[in-house]
Formats: sequence, C-alpha cells, structure tokens
Amino acid sequence: MKKILVTGSAGFIGYHLSARLISLGYKVTGIDSVNDYYDVKLKEARIDDLIRKARSSTSVGNSDFFFHRLNIIDKSAIFELCSVEHFDFIIHLAAQAGVRYSLENPQSYIDSNLIGFMNILEACRAYPPQHLIFASSSSVYGLNSHVPFSVNQNTDHPVSLYAATKKANEVIAHSYAHLFNIPVTGLRFFTVYGPWGRPDMAYFGFTRKIYEGKPIEIFNNGNLKRDFTYIDDIVNGIVALLEKIPRGNPLFDPADPESSTSSAPYQIFNIGNNKPIDLMEFIAILEKTIGIKAKKVYKPMQAGDVFATHADIDSLTDFVGFKPVTSLQDGLRNFVEWYRDYYKPPF
Repeated sequence: MKKILVTGSAGFIGYHLSARLISLGYKVTGIDSVNDYYDVKLKEARIDDLIRKARSSTSVGNSDFFFHRLNIIDKSAIFELCSVEHFDFIIHLAAQAGVRYSLENPQSYIDSNLIGFMNILEACRAYPPQHLIFASSSSVYGLNSHVPFSVNQNTDHPVSLYAATKKANEVIAHSYAHLFNIPVTGLRFFTVYGPWGRPDMAYFGFTRKIYEGKPIEIFNNGNLKRDFTYIDDIVNGIVALLEKIPRGNPLFDPADPESSTSSAPYQIFNIGNNKPIDLMEFIAILEKTIGIKAKKVYKPMQAGDVFATHADIDSLTDFVGFKPVTSLQDGLRNFVEWYRDYYKPPF
C-alpha cells in the first residue's frame, strides 16, 4: 500500500478525501491541530468516522488510517513523522481558512498558511514524496473581474490577507519545485460545499439560521455569484491528479511565461464547477430543499469579498478528464439530509 499524508484531515475536504483514499486501498496518515476556529466536536466526529471507515473496510484491512493531533507550525513534529513514514504522496490541505476571519486574526494566517506551509515544503525537501498536492483558493484572483477565471490570468491583486497567503503559497511552492525538483501541484478550490461541511461557510450558516428561525445576512444585497462545487467532485479531481506527477513543461517559454506551468515540475489548476449561480437563486434552492422560507436581511458588500467567482477548468479537464457531475439541487439535498441527521433540528 502506498503511504499518503493528508494534512487537515479533520477538516471538511481533508475528511472526504481521506475517506476516499481509505476506500481505494491507500495507507492514510492524517494530521490536524483540531483548533477551535469552528466546532471542535464536528472535527472530532469526522476523525472518529474515518477511524470507523478504516476498520470496516473489507478491501484494505483494519489499519489504513492513522491520526496524529499535530500542528503544522511544529516543524520538529512534521519532520519526525516524515522521517519515519517516508510518504509516497503528501496532500496539504491544512490552513487557516476564511476571508472574513483574516480581518480579525491575521497572525493565525501567517502562522498556519505561511510558516506551516514552509514546514511542509522543508519536510518535502528532506524526505521527498513522489508528489505534493496543496490547496490554493479562488480567492487569489482578487480584483481580477475577467470571468471565467483562468489559471493564466494575473493574480497579483488579492483583496484579503487569506488570499495573499494562498498566492504566497503558490510562488513559494514554485521556487521549491525549481530549486529542489519537488513535483508540486496546486489546486485553486472554488466554494466547496456538501455534507460534513464547514460551519463558517455561508450555505451552512444559512441552513442553521433557517432552521432556528433567525434571519440570514445577504451581502451586497444579494448581487453576488459563486461557483459552488460539490465535495465529491472535488475529491474526484484530487484523486485523479494524485499519480499524475508533474515533470516540467518542455515547451515552457521564459520569454512568454504561462503562470500555470513551468520548466520546473510544477503546475496549477482551477478545480470548480464551472457553473456560477446567483446567490439569490442559490438561497431559493436551499429554501425549497429545507421546506422553510428564510428571513432575509440585506447588507452592503463586505471587505475582502468579491462579486463573482467562475472557474475555467479546461486545463484540468484536458489533463485528467475532470468533469463535475453533481447538480446544485442534488448537492444541497445531500447536505440538508446530512444536517438533519447530524444536528437533528426540531422540524
């Protein structure tokens, strides 16, 4: 069995990805600090569920998921783990998430997203995996208003510290790929949603407040578009990329460089649904799925937010055949069913 390290395995995407990798027969090691940015009990429930899945898997036995409560800021602990395991693949998802929270607690973004990321890269330098995949974000497009967002467009104007740290991750990762021949793939995620999701995400908060009879806050008076991407589609894309190891683009032209590829073993992809939807339409589908009309409070645009996101996924489709298949109606239905089962609202 090939060994995979998934950082942020108690997080939303990390949980789903780890579950898929377990089912495919990989030996998965998960690490997470399990901090209190949002509900710790939800994170612990994800970990418990992964342990149950590993134990019940008939295809790969009883010991295919190992969890370590470990903060990526702890360089010595990261190095010790990598020196013992010598991972075949590292999928780095651990980060301080959230655009709005970066206005309140900027230091946590520097610690996790810059220092923590650097520790992962240094561990890859010392104990090279076959492939490092890391999470970037659609937030890197910032003030760019040309949609759909292409991986070859400019990303030099972030509008939040969170976005700036993700942009920094991309360029630092490229330097390590170039200097130390570490095969690296970065993924710009677009508004991922689904069961076991993050409570700080809008769709999750909307659902909770609708059930509680509380008003939902709608920013920019609802004049927003988002490229909502279902979690299973995201996981499909990551798994398809896992063993597609970048070797460097022999046609890379330094005189006319593309930002998505390099002469180094480095590549960047958008991973999204490629079907942006108006926020008000999204809310209407959520209301219909829940069966309750939301109380709405309209507010102006928030600092650090963007008007629209729309992923151009042509390069990822060409490379691994990535094609999202989950409709928003089906995805929200799956989420609401999970929410009802997990939180058991009174109606």
